[in-house]
Amino acid sequence: MELKDYREKMDAIDDQLLPLFLQRMEVAAEIAAWKKANGIPVLDAGRERAKLRELEEKTPEALRDYTDSLYQTIFELSRSSQTRLLGVTSPLTEAIEKALTDTPQLFPESASVACQGVEGAYSQLACDRLFRRPNVFYFASFEAVFTAIEKGLCRFGVIPLENSTAGSVNAVYDLMQKHDFRIVRSVRLKVDHNLLAKPGTKLADIREIYSHEQAISQCGAFLAQHPEITVIRCENTAAAAKRVAESDHPGAAALASRSCAEHYGLTCLADAVQDQGSNFTRFICIAKKLEIYPGADRTSLMMTLPHRPGSLYQVLSRFYALGINLNKLESRPMPERNFEFMFYFDLETPVYAPRFRQLMGELPALCEEFSYLGSYSEVV
Repeated sequence: MELKDYREKMDAIDDQLLPLFLQRMEVAAEIAAWKKANGIPVLDAGRERAKLRELEEKTPEALRDYTDSLYQTIFELSRSSQTRLLGVTSPLTEAIEKALTDTPQLFPESASVACQGVEGAYSQLACDRLFRRPNVFYFASFEAVFTAIEKGLCRFGVIPLENSTAGSVNAVYDLMQKHDFRIVRSVRLKVDHNLLAKPGTKLADIREIYSHEQAISQCGAFLAQHPEITVIRCENTAAAAKRVAESDHPGAAALASRSCAEHYGLTCLADAVQDQGSNFTRFICIAKKLEIYPGADRTSLMMTLPHRPGSLYQVLSRFYALGINLNKLESRPMPERNFEFMFYFDLETPVYAPRFRQLMGELPALCEEFSYLGSYSEVV
């Protein structure tokens, strides 16, 4: 036989499979109507386990794993369809509906905003992109920003989440597990690290460079060209610039933004010394209250999943079944649970889409812990 002959055989089998699958989904719809009439929940875990055992006994051993995967997917699709037909709601979907109704139509132009660092920090530059007239309050750490939001000291907070070169800010993801907040907007900021020093200083004079560890990692090639220079980590780039401005050390410099040169009276010895020209940092704007402003097309979630094979696959299959794009998946270890992880997801879907609301109704049942962080738009 030729390859085309095998493909014809496969097509003939598919011609039988599709009508059977459609029939199965029709029966699932009938079951959904019966469950609704009798007040029965969609998920019957005992029935599914028994069915899988029955199928396993009918399958050659070499193909049992494949049969299991196939029917797990079919069960997921069936449950998803039944949930949609039943119009299942949850406290979360009701909270989302309320936020859509109660949130003002315009994002505020002025507000009290918490940022980590000092004047000239990239967080402050991101804040200026998000608000026309922000009243910025500076805090010493990322955790202090989260705490300021929780305690109501500021209405909003601006926190860096990831960089296109250096990757995720792991300390922030760890703090997100500890604090209660909602994401209301995000912004991507072009980041150029410049070598700043006191006026009159030359590059040949530099013996110490101060900056944040993320900025240092993003400027590795430039620093490798100057092995004679000692690199010293600071809490952020603006604090590094301020330290240089206040230092008596004639050979001190900082890797920081251009705005820091203006704020602290420094001169720029080298422009944009980061490794990648297209260097962007994504910042999130957080609040205590759930607010969903018009145009929200991105959603962030955190989940702790059962520690068993296939639990992450169950979640991902729901995204796939509903046609929802996954922009980001991040995992972080949970300190109190050995070898278990918190998963962070960014989804690309309009908050107004029926499939989004269906997903929000289904996901919590798949998780040990589930946190809806918010739906929002991103400023670019």
